[in-house]
Parts: sequence; structure tokens; C-alpha cells
Amino acid sequence: MNPLRLAIVVGLLGALAFVPLAHGQLLLSSNDNKVTLVNGAATVVKSPPADTLTLIDLKGWPPKVVAELEVPGSVVGPPFSVAVSPDESLALVTANEKLDPADPTKRIPNNTMSVVDLKVNPPRIIATLETGKAPAGVSINRAGTPAGKVTVADEKSGTCHAAISPDGKLALVTRDGDDRISVLSIDGTKVEYTKRDISAGLRPYGIDIASNGQFGAVANIGRGGGDADTVSLIDIKAKPPRVVSTITVGQTPEGIKVSPDGSMVAVVVMNGSNKPKDSPFFNDAGKLVLLRVSGMDLSRMAEAPIGHWSQGAAFSPDGKHLFVGNMVEKDIQVFSLDGGLRDSGMRIAIKGGPAALRTADK
Repeated sequence: MNPLRLAIVVGLLGALAFVPLAHGQLLLSSNDNKVTLVNGAATVVKSPPADTLTLIDLKGWPPKVVAELEVPGSVVGPPFSVAVSPDESLALVTANEKLDPADPTKRIPNNTMSVVDLKVNPPRIIATLETGKAPAGVSINRAGTPAGKVTVADEKSGTCHAAISPDGKLALVTRDGDDRISVLSIDGTKVEYTKRDISAGLRPYGIDIASNGQFGAVANIGRGGGDADTVSLIDIKAKPPRVVSTITVGQTPEGIKVSPDGSMVAVVVMNGSNKPKDSPFFNDAGKLVLLRVSGMDLSRMAEAPIGHWSQGAAFSPDGKHLFVGNMVEKDIQVFSLDGGLRDSGMRIAIKGGPAALRTADK
């Protein structure tokens, strides 16, 4: 939620080897224990427990928590601060901020990313990498191959998240500080800023690209002043890529995710649930909005209430279920998509506030 998000990680470290596993098993949740919401204000927790990473097995039903380990994380930034390698052997988790060692009642920018081995039992951190100031979104391309580094803009641009196309040749980088989305070209380890900036809406934040490579969907979180905000569809096959459809979804669309088949976009809308109770814009629930994708157009499909200060969304690999991370409730809310959007009544308890959710991109 804070505009201080400057580092973007694209691709994966080439030195790490992969062991093939069954695909589509894991949902990962990066959980922040440092802050809590007190009447609309993100407040530091006194002597908090460590941040955690939760591994949830999706291959059976109901989903089952199979591991939780201490891994630094942060609710600051888009809810894409965890990524899973294509073979589900590794996870990357960025930590945008930490408590100030000189004054633990304050938060300061961090500069680390954890590499977690998911193959061992129990899973464990195998490396902590320095990223630069305030890392935010992290993505791994479908091939799990390395990429280079590129400077997109200065600190004031507030770079947030990079989504990589399925063919690994393009990335879209959101910049909520100056309301732009930058287009990157990727050729092996060569990453270049194409100088093409897309204008979608106020403060483009979370972004995802469909598995068919046809479009991207971006959440424009606005200024947080109580106005209804938007989601835009980006035609990435157009030359140059461009916004082709925009729809209003409500106050502060935080998380966004395209369904595995590309037919839907799930949007986690705070809906004023993160505002003080005496605010005229307060609502005692967030909302999950499901959008239909028809060609290159967006339309409203369904919506349902969720928790407070909710963050990320993730689909099950078969597209039959949808998961939403509720920060205040410290749980993951499970929805069924069998015949429509339905709250299953299932809640997965998490040791911390689920700041980001992710499955492997296929």
C-alpha cells in the first residue's frame, strides 16, 4: 500500500538447478506479522513474531497446509511479493520493509529477497540476496531461465511489479508513482526498456498476463480518496501494446489475477475496509470482483464479500476455485467457481497476515 517500492526482480538465478515435480500442487502465502490495521492505520505490532511463508497443498481437496517457515516478507507493495518456480522446487520472497533496529516502533525500507528450497522436508531458506532498496513484486518466467537487469525510471516512478509474458520475450512493469506501465523486451539475458509507456489509469499497481499471451490485466488503485477505481485490459499482441478496455470495480483494487484459461480476471477490492470506521468511505467488508474477458473487452461477471484489508488472489490450477488473502482475519478465503462465484465457507488459517499469494505460472 505504501508508494515506496523501487526494486523489480525479473527471471530467475541461473545457478540454481531444478528437480521436476508434479505441477499444480502448491499455493504459497507470504505473511507479514510486523503490522496490523488499527482503525484504518497500518500500525507496528509490538514485539511481533517472525514473518512466515505458508505452503498449501492443492492436489487434494480440501487444501492442506503442509509447511510454515520463517521467511521475511511485507504487506507493502502489490501482493506479488512471492513467486514459485515452474517446477515448484523453489520460491522467491521479497521483503520490502523491516522494523528499524534503532526504533522497533518504526518501519524502514529493506533490501532482501529469500530463496526457499521447496523440495526438502521441511522447506528452508537456502540464500538471502541483496536486491536494492525496497523490493516489491517478483516474477519467474515459464522457462525458469535467467534474465538481466534494467533501469526503467527513477525512484519517484514507484515501480511495483513486473509480469512476464508466457514466451518470456516481454514484461510489463507497473509504476504507480507516475501512473505508467513500461514495456520491456527480453532476449535471453538481455533486458531492455523499449521506451513504450502505457497509460491505463491512476496508480497502476498489480498486473498479470494471461497464459495464452494475448493480454495483460492491471489494477489501477487510484489515490485512496474514496473514489471508485479501475481495472484495464492491455492488448500485448498489438504493436505497440496498448490499453483496449477499462472497467470500474470500486475502491482500491489491490490484488489481480487472470484465470488459467484466460476467460476471467479476479480482482481483490479493499472497498473501504481499510479506512477508519468514521470515514464516509468505510465499508465493513472488502469485495472480490470477477470480470469476464470477451475478446479484448471486460465486463462484470460476479462479486462477493471478503475480509478486511485483503490482498492477493490466486486460482487453483484447474480454475475451479479461487483464493483470497485477508490480512486482518489472517486467513485465506476459498471460493468455488462451479456454476458461478460462491463462498465455499472454507477458511485456511495462516500464521500471519497473508500479504501475497502465488501459484506457479504455467
